[in-house]
Amino acid sequence: MKRLEKDSLGSINVPKDALWGAQTQRSIINFAIGDEVIPLEIIYAIAQIKASAARVNNHLGLINTEISQYITEASSEIITGKHDDQFPLKVWQTGSGTQTNMNVNEVISNIASKRLNNPLGSHDPLHPNDHVNCSQSTNDVFPAAIQIATIITLKDSLIPELKKLIDLFHQQSKQWKDIIKIGRTHLQDAVPLTLGQEVSAWEAQLEASLERIEINLKELYPLPLGGTAIGTGLNTPKNFDNLIALDIARQTNLPFKTATNKFAIMASHDGLVNIMSQLKLLAISLLKIVNDLRLLSCGPRAGISELQLPANEPGSSIMPGKINPTQCEAMAMVCTQIIGMDTSVSIAGSGGHLQMNVYKPLIGYNILTSINLIQNACESCRKNMIEGIQPNKPKIKEYLENSLMLVTALAPSIGYEKASKIAQLAYDKNLSLRQASNQLHYISQEEFDNLIDPKSMIGHN
Repeated sequence: MKRLEKDSLGSINVPKDALWGAQTQRSIINFAIGDEVIPLEIIYAIAQIKASAARVNNHLGLINTEISQYITEASSEIITGKHDDQFPLKVWQTGSGTQTNMNVNEVISNIASKRLNNPLGSHDPLHPNDHVNCSQSTNDVFPAAIQIATIITLKDSLIPELKKLIDLFHQQSKQWKDIIKIGRTHLQDAVPLTLGQEVSAWEAQLEASLERIEINLKELYPLPLGGTAIGTGLNTPKNFDNLIALDIARQTNLPFKTATNKFAIMASHDGLVNIMSQLKLLAISLLKIVNDLRLLSCGPRAGISELQLPANEPGSSIMPGKINPTQCEAMAMVCTQIIGMDTSVSIAGSGGHLQMNVYKPLIGYNILTSINLIQNACESCRKNMIEGIQPNKPKIKEYLENSLMLVTALAPSIGYEKASKIAQLAYDKNLSLRQASNQLHYISQEEFDNLIDPKSMIGHN
């Protein structure tokens, strides 16, 4: 069943019960590209902007209280997820996001019509442009919505999960502070450290990533709302920009403010490109960490096998009993995907021409998809693997006692060359360092035993 709707281009058939209107329907037809739809986080942020704009427009005398109330009530229904199925538009649409802005405008209009038992598409009591979009343009609404959605999603999902992962590594670092093991550089044996020290490096990496994200979020709080089409504020009443930023700040309990220069934020999206780069850096850190876990747990009998990962599922369709580091692999794929998405956002960010960047939907989609992917992967990795990691103490002890690089502690006493000869003899003749040292007589057995003490080599950290 269809109903006939009109816009500036003429008439078009819309599904009878759909809350969207003519412009949304044209986008459905004209941009049937891929499966990726505009993230709901952006839809909710646009709805928040519509509600705030309605209150400010009412305060400034542009719309009456009744119209304002209809807009705010409908927007609230959208924000709470009541109409999620009414936002079907693809990411691959106009580069400004105009169709998605109109999608929200039309749905708000029809929610009000339906409430009053007026025909859908009648624009009674709300006109999508004249009322819902009053004092706005897609060009200032859509980038502001990406900024709002990015901050809220980071604060509500990824940042809390990162803190849980950092805390878990901190606990393990303390728990394993006395387990001395051999270090490795170039994938070859090196001098000792503790397992706690090794884990502390992962903790510190994630702490640095979290700090970078939180610091760079500050660049997203200035909003371009009130700039309308190109930043001049055409068709916007005086002080609208300050008042709408203040209203959004009150509603979200976040320090949003109006941008000092709206031309810059609307023509370019450097702050969003920057936050995507911080997500990429987090992905790089996580990829390094899970690769370390893969190496340290490889085996169980023909690898390093210093760590034992939980056995979550059978690892092979042909090799019975095989267990694989699947959480590491899933995280590695997520991180690799995000590194690629960052490249897309970087290219998109450089794609502004004059007063308009026309890659807005891509930028918003990649950032929010990245946030959700990393959050999901971190939670899965933490719950299904990292919480259950156990050190293989016998294997750690075996590697430590057989390591040739403990000879490094002799160098200050007998010199680099003699220490090297001890290590080379031990390797060539398959001797222990102690046996090789006794054969070469560079140092007494008692002094050797005093110097070759792993506990004395792990520093004070």
